[in-house]
Amino acid sequence: MRERTRWLIVFIFATAMAWMESATVVYLRTLVGRIEPHQANPLPVSVGLGQTEIVREAATLIMLLTVGLLAGRTWRSRLGYALIAFGAWDIFYYVFLAVITGWPQSIMDWDVLFLIPLPWWGPVIAPASIAALMVIGGTLVSWFDRPARPIWPGRRAWLLNLSGVVMALYVFMADAIRVTSGGVEAVRKLLPTAFNWPLFIIALALMAVPIIDVSRKIWERGNELTANKRISQLS
Repeated sequence: MRERTRWLIVFIFATAMAWMESATVVYLRTLVGRIEPHQANPLPVSVGLGQTEIVREAATLIMLLTVGLLAGRTWRSRLGYALIAFGAWDIFYYVFLAVITGWPQSIMDWDVLFLIPLPWWGPVIAPASIAALMVIGGTLVSWFDRPARPIWPGRRAWLLNLSGVVMALYVFMADAIRVTSGGVEAVRKLLPTAFNWPLFIIALALMAVPIIDVSRKIWERGNELTANKRISQLS
């Protein structure tokens, strides 16, 4: 099976899973009257649903990782396909929510992005931007990595990426961290009003470093193959 076919299969799986995720979230938000999450009392208490929702989110991550592990041929391409699955799932999750409910009305609408270990808050465009980086990076690795000629970001690129990830996580959870001293009730009723765009843009740039590094290596490999082909033709 060609890599483009594998990519398409993973992408279709992630898109279908995004619809399932969107439908499930619509059901849950309808039960608590929170189709649009950024409103007063955004995380109301619902008996049994809180822990169930956290486990569901963890199960979603396991499923996306599993499809990547099944699709790839090397550990690098497996992680690449897992990134593709996660990124496509996240983007189309919002697309399908808009189709089903009319929300989000704008990419700047606020959403509760995740609940582990604290609620993550941010405009829709923020996680969608990170998801787009995942799809791009995963595609580069899955298409160009070979057992004999691996493609993978260098250690420095990963360290910069990790710094960006930590920054982004802080931006998403900064408000929740700020009110943790007030207990669970304060975290549950938190309603952020400002997003730290400068720090997030820096984080996004750092998270893009592995893509730049891999792109450079692919370019150098292409130039090397072209040079070798010319040499063989001359000889």
